[in-house]
Amino acid sequence: MSAVPGITLNDGNTIPQLGFGVYQIGPEDTAQAVGKALEIGYRHIDTAEMYGNEKGVGEAVRASGLDRGDVFVTSKLNNGFHEPQDARDAFERTLSELGFDYVDLFLIHWPLPTLYDGDFVSTWKTLEEFHRDGRARSIGVSNFQIEHLEKLAAETDTVPAVNQIEVHPYFANDRVRGYGREHGIATEAWAPIAKGKVLDDPTITQIADNVDKTLAQVVLRWHIQRGDIVFPKSVTPSRMKENFELFDFELDPSDVEAITALDQGEEGRTGPNPDTFAYVPS
Repeated sequence: MSAVPGITLNDGNTIPQLGFGVYQIGPEDTAQAVGKALEIGYRHIDTAEMYGNEKGVGEAVRASGLDRGDVFVTSKLNNGFHEPQDARDAFERTLSELGFDYVDLFLIHWPLPTLYDGDFVSTWKTLEEFHRDGRARSIGVSNFQIEHLEKLAAETDTVPAVNQIEVHPYFANDRVRGYGREHGIATEAWAPIAKGKVLDDPTITQIADNVDKTLAQVVLRWHIQRGDIVFPKSVTPSRMKENFELFDFELDPSDVEAITALDQGEEGRTGPNPDTFAYVPS
């Protein structure tokens, strides 16, 4: 089994660079999928309140026989609960659903700058409470732009440990990544293969042929070599295993550069723009 490297966060905690994402895995299938991922060797699971499957994550961790401290679990605040007391109540529900007394990482899922009078600062200060009392070992944000991060820096005491953002070869998101690097904020990449859109790219196909790996492995390895944290999602055991096998090869620096050159800027974005995204579950 390949060893997954750890990245040391700005609070001193360590996060496995490769994880398993459970976005869009149904609640009824989550425990089985996460259980298989843990069996393969994943020790980092990424969920969220809005995914509706935190309970299955907790069940799988308990059923695995692994010590709780050996599995890094992330969840994220539901967009409908940014008000401080709502956030506190939501976090209590997360711990209850997971069946844990702490999470390793808790994130604000979206900044929602057009909602809540643009106030995500009070939400962040509430996450600071969870960090201080130890129920969130690390805290961070997701989908925050540079101006959102700068607002937190100006008005609060805690630098986010991570910023989970859309990153893939067609949307390298290097301005936000660069800000994070300069300020000690680790980047986590969601939609790492652009929801499959990069898997027929001629440049990536050629590189995959040269190194005798799949296109997905090449793209995920590109993320790893750029220093980002990545958590591909699949419920197919063979694909889950394939996605885990990223540490027995390296891409040539010229190949990393060639993949990075595929960046299309905003045109390459597959998800919502955080500056305007205003979804709140009903």
